Amino acid sequence: MKKTIMLAAAVSAAVALPAAAQEVALGLGYSDYHRETADDGAVFSLDYLHAPFHERGRLSARFGATLEVQDAGDIFAGVGISGVIDLNNDWFIETSVMPGAYHESSRENDLGSAFEIRSLLAVGKRFHNGKAVSLAFSHKSNASTADENPGVNSLTLRWHIPLGG
Repeated sequence: MKKTIMLAAAVSAAVALPAAAQEVALGLGYSDYHRETADDGAVFSLDYLHAPFHERGRLSARFGATLEVQDAGDIFAGVGISGVIDLNNDWFIETSVMPGAYHESSRENDLGSAFEIRSLLAVGKRFHNGKAVSLAFSHKSNASTADENPGVNSLTLRWHIPLGG
């Protein structure tokens, strides 16, 4: 009897976990450049996250792309990989690494090269309709591949919207 109850609870928990699918995450936040003379300010992000290519237990991995625009006019576009760890009660942790191209709007916001890498760590909550909200910390830098590597940190509140059915 105890094994049957435990098996039923495990199956119920597995069914209750949200099915990972394609999604778009829209973010609004603030970017803080490491240079004191830089133009810090609002940032808008748009991430596309593809359906997972690997799933094992609570962990999934998928390809993704990002576009970020800072209110001063800086633009970053990247592609890479994202990982999600599903936690209890529809909470999740997301991380990603997305190398890409960066264009600064002014000399003060130069990050050292056109090649930059965005790394992200987010904590989120998924709702019963499949949508989710997350708070993300991200960092962009060229990983010391250029002579200068000042970097920029951003904090964004993101709204995740599932695509398809």
